[in-house]
Amino acid sequence: MIQVENVTKYFGPVLAVDNISFQVDRGEIVGFLGPNGAGKTTTMRILTTYLPATSGVARVAGFDVMTESLEVRRNIGYLPESVPLYPEMRVEEYLTYRAKLKDVDRKERTRRIDEVLERCRLREVRRRLLGTLSKGYRQRVGLADALIHRPPLLILDEPTSGLDPIQIRETLHTIQELRSQHTVLLSTHILSEVEAICERVIIVNYGRIGLDRKLSELDSEAPVIVLEVRGPAEAVADALKSADGIAEVKTTATTDGVASFEVRTARGEDVREALAQRVANNGWALRRLDLRRRRL
Repeated sequence: MIQVENVTKYFGPVLAVDNISFQVDRGEIVGFLGPNGAGKTTTMRILTTYLPATSGVARVAGFDVMTESLEVRRNIGYLPESVPLYPEMRVEEYLTYRAKLKDVDRKERTRRIDEVLERCRLREVRRRLLGTLSKGYRQRVGLADALIHRPPLLILDEPTSGLDPIQIRETLHTIQELRSQHTVLLSTHILSEVEAICERVIIVNYGRIGLDRKLSELDSEAPVIVLEVRGPAEAVADALKSADGIAEVKTTATTDGVASFEVRTARGEDVREALAQRVANNGWALRRLDLRRRRL
């Protein structure tokens, strides 16, 4: 559905996107994650044909974003971080206007509008002026607009920005419901949102891709056992290494006679009891013993 190959974007001398490549397959919900200024929004604007890349190739549904921009737009529903709405228009009036702009067949418009009003939970405000709506409802109107022409791909840029916790939960629930009919690329800097609804994560920083993994792969990685022990760091590390199945013992800090360790096992076993026993047998004080699974 999306193919990005060696895309770079400069704004004058400033490098915003640095030779990135990735692919999103049909039916995936992919989190596009990174801190503010990492290059997420710039990449999305390139994919949605709002910005030209300095170099590289990007395709959506097989169409080149530079040379086939009209076909690309027909296949995309885009929700920007700040939804541009006309405050003097009513919700239903605005969606009718947007459906016309997107060439939705006249016979289909009423049905499509009813469909997105229901899906985005907007029926109760369909006759309200857009200028009177809360931020949460404005985001829903923007999502309804993105859906009205039934695009196969949704690109959502910080869809929960500025929302309260209840609105965030409702928005994420709505996005989850879309997975059966749409491919979704979701830009955010909030880790919990990605973990809640995405199958895969692409992490961007300083314009480069630092990680591209399925969340299930991260969850399946061997956990790390974290210890803090009051005792001689080198001797404690040797004792921990002597336990069965230990692949690595890493000393992470030593302060005032207390050493911190990260222990990894060869097959992901939980060997906390064996490690605690070795610490106790040597007369050292165990101050911390945790099992930490890898998460975003």
